[in-house]
Amino acid sequence: MKALVKKIFTSKKADELQDSSATVLETDSQNEVLKITKPMAKSHSKLPLTILKKLAPIRDLPDEELQLIEQEVSIYAPESILFILGEKSDKMYYLLKGRIKLTSDGADSYYIDGNTALSNLPINSGKMYGATAITQTECTVLSVSPSVLHWWINESKVKTNNDPIDLLDFSLPKEVPVTQFFQNLSLACRENKLSLPTLPQVAIQLRKAMSEDIGIDEAVKIIQLDVIVVTRLIQLANSALYASLKPVTNCHDAVARLGLKATNQLVMSISVKQLFQSKSPEFILKMKYLWQKSVHVSSLSFVLAQESGVVSPEDALLAGLICDIGAIPLLNFAEKNHEDAPSLDELQNAMPYLNPEMGAFVLQQLKFSDELSEIPKHGENWFYESGQEELTLTDIVILAKFHSYLGTEQAKNLPYINAIPAYTKLKNKKLSPDFSLDVVSKAQQRIRSAMEVFA
Repeated sequence: MKALVKKIFTSKKADELQDSSATVLETDSQNEVLKITKPMAKSHSKLPLTILKKLAPIRDLPDEELQLIEQEVSIYAPESILFILGEKSDKMYYLLKGRIKLTSDGADSYYIDGNTALSNLPINSGKMYGATAITQTECTVLSVSPSVLHWWINESKVKTNNDPIDLLDFSLPKEVPVTQFFQNLSLACRENKLSLPTLPQVAIQLRKAMSEDIGIDEAVKIIQLDVIVVTRLIQLANSALYASLKPVTNCHDAVARLGLKATNQLVMSISVKQLFQSKSPEFILKMKYLWQKSVHVSSLSFVLAQESGVVSPEDALLAGLICDIGAIPLLNFAEKNHEDAPSLDELQNAMPYLNPEMGAFVLQQLKFSDELSEIPKHGENWFYESGQEELTLTDIVILAKFHSYLGTEQAKNLPYINAIPAYTKLKNKKLSPDFSLDVVSKAQQRIRSAMEVFA
């Protein structure tokens, strides 16, 4: 990488290089005003495809498109300012060499070094800069044109508005090993022979009735057909999730307190647990772990939605529960084909790559809304950009999933949270990682309540 960058710059004419800005900070009588620093030198020579294919999310572009994108490789002196927190973003930056510090209001600084796994992620994305980036050493930085950002937004929209998924066209992602088991799984998908989960009747009946504009009494009659759902619904109505002072003791009062729309989503959430079932002791434990993980994400989604005030908390709760639902047919297939099945660790490693398509397909078959059916596709797509100014349901799940990994082994591979488009949409100056961690910390009682109800 170092030799390549040196070659690019020595091959450029002197008149193509720009002098460094003489002033980085402009000081008035009261405040320091940050100013963007010009690079010492820059080049528009194309980087090799092998380097670009390492960089997320642009590596998802077809090779021919990736080779056409506008590129600018710049060298910055130490203490240069690349971009400033809160300003509109017009480029996507990648650190190729050197060290950069990212800072935001009221948060600890975050450092990125070149030639590390994190340097393959953009140090910013979305429509606004979520931090201030300051070079700590001489740095070589790649910036790509806004057209790539526009492509990413349009690609996300295409994925959201596309036709229903047909697993008859399913092919194994390149990250999944080509073993006999996974080849058989691919064939089962194409021949429509996967064993798919089904929802309990109470959830199906209530959803159908809700489309006909029913009242509380009609909803209660349907819900009371399932004692478990009634019990859980009353638990939820009395839980810390809703900060209830006066407890309810019956289904009618619970529905009245929650409202019909929220009740419908909560009944669906309660019913989803029955999808995570297995007969094999080995896979029962795996399903239980998968469910607990989903409950954790859904609880975080509920709390973050409440704090945002933009997305329905009940919608977010359900979205969190079904974000990894594509793992269910995978585990069911492994249980039925246990002789060829890989180890649970190998299945776990394959899940993130199989879940997007399989999860969306399962949810479509269960007649979930288009918005919910798209959740598995983007749940761990940290750089997903909806193109909307306000937080979306998908944004909330992305943030919840991100927080669910903090403190775990996976955290070391996470991007800087301020570089995530979903995070930069938080309003009221809530652009500090401390804000989200503080919210989660203060909401532990609500999170525990949800996890107890759905345990």
